[in-house]
Amino acid sequence: MGYLNFKSEYDRNPIIKLNTELHEIVEGSTKIINALSHIKKGIICFETYPGVDLDVLYKEIIYKLKPKRIINIENYTKTEIEINAMLDHHLTDDRVFGKYSLHQIKDFYNQEILDKLSQEIDLENLTIVYGFGASQIKFNHLVMVGLTRWEIQLRFRQGATNFKTSNSTEDVLRKYKRGYFIEWRVADRIKDRYMKDADYVMDYTNLSNPSLVTGKTYRYILDEVVSRPFRMIPYFDPGVWGGQWMKEVCDLDPNKQNFAWSFDGVPEENSIKVQINDHMMELPAQDIVQFRPRALMGDRVHARFGKHFPIRFDLLDTFEGGNLSLQVHPLTEYIQENFGMSYTQDESYYILDAKDDGKVYLGFKKDVDKEAFKKDLIKSQQGDILFDAEKYVNVFPAKKHDHFLIPAGTIHCSGRNTMVLEISACVYIFTFKLWDWGRLGLDGKPRPVHLEHGFNNVQYDRDTDFVKKHLINHIEKIDDTREKTGLHEREFLETVRYNFKDEAVLKTNGSIHVGNLVDGSKMQLESLDGSFEPYKIHYA
Repeated sequence: MGYLNFKSEYDRNPIIKLNTELHEIVEGSTKIINALSHIKKGIICFETYPGVDLDVLYKEIIYKLKPKRIINIENYTKTEIEINAMLDHHLTDDRVFGKYSLHQIKDFYNQEILDKLSQEIDLENLTIVYGFGASQIKFNHLVMVGLTRWEIQLRFRQGATNFKTSNSTEDVLRKYKRGYFIEWRVADRIKDRYMKDADYVMDYTNLSNPSLVTGKTYRYILDEVVSRPFRMIPYFDPGVWGGQWMKEVCDLDPNKQNFAWSFDGVPEENSIKVQINDHMMELPAQDIVQFRPRALMGDRVHARFGKHFPIRFDLLDTFEGGNLSLQVHPLTEYIQENFGMSYTQDESYYILDAKDDGKVYLGFKKDVDKEAFKKDLIKSQQGDILFDAEKYVNVFPAKKHDHFLIPAGTIHCSGRNTMVLEISACVYIFTFKLWDWGRLGLDGKPRPVHLEHGFNNVQYDRDTDFVKKHLINHIEKIDDTREKTGLHEREFLETVRYNFKDEAVLKTNGSIHVGNLVDGSKMQLESLDGSFEPYKIHYA
């Protein structure tokens, strides 16, 4: 392929190395059992994140600790019918979108039974309570057991079910929706309450090699990570429009059909991998946001967003692939009123690379017939016609280092043969597809299209003149090394491009910065006051 004129050194497995004699990571079931075997009586609570394989946890660790009694807390939930009825309003009938849940773990359980269960436990012998919600039983020792969000999604694809739901063969999009809107919110509220007092934190992402740290070491890890630059573990996924560029640049499997996107800076989706001495542990990157938000993001961002990381970086590869779906993101008031989110997915496309025919669809042509536009989309969804996107939507050539700004409500998509660094506000899944070029998803099913949502949000005044004036290469020089490349005034993020060959000073001004090396093979980030070790960054 030869997309680069240098050999890429992209790191698919970035490790945060911590040097300390005061802390350690325990790896492997046998060593974890040894680390916990000093507890001879009372109650050990294994509070598990939804998605943890309870059968493996029981067989490989809990049973081998030889407690007098073992209680799977999930045997005492309400029935599946009762739980589904309770969640019906938040789950909705839609494949993709639900409503942000404010449920607590106690809502899923019969509290009278749990109260009775607590009274029966003999504290003079060892009892282990485990499962999602185990911390409802008063405990003497707490082990918080987690795994990464990406691993949860992979398990959904392999047939894993949602919490107390017999849905192994259900549409993966619906499983993800139930996790995103319900289960992960409830689980994070449990972590909010108990993680600061946890005796131990266990990662069970790798079923054959779990890892364990003390609560003290876990908190040390968080403090260290936010004191330095760091990367999260990226993941890559194929798609119907996916391309070939990332195979070369990110050193991916050349035998795969394509890779459509990479998430490389999204705490709620990505993870971090930490090494202490010779042992490693993987943790959800969201833990940093959840438990060190102010140190991570700075006062101004924390004051506005709390424990929610507001920036998303991801890569969209259409080299030798196809167009993304024609789409629009919800207006702020729409996402607040319909989905319970506090802000919306404003975004932008920074073009990392493009072929000669690379392009971006952005905004309406002047004086489009709105009703004709709607009727044609409805006919296309019904299979009566192939929608003629270029009849209604502008198509602009895309070249390397162009920056297209996309405030919510603007119709858009990346075209074939463009490599996009997508920089956006981080609300994850709120994309209303309007037209998907007549394709099926990789699962053989029609990809979800949301015309009603789209029609309620698309802004027809974002036309050719508006786009040219406000949304393409809106670049302002700051000084000899810096220039603003956006975003639009409706978008709360600011993007700055640094141009230098030798060195430049990046002033963070007490605020979170997410960066990507968009040209050159590598660079080094150094601290002016020596507060962190020099940090190497490679292209993309």
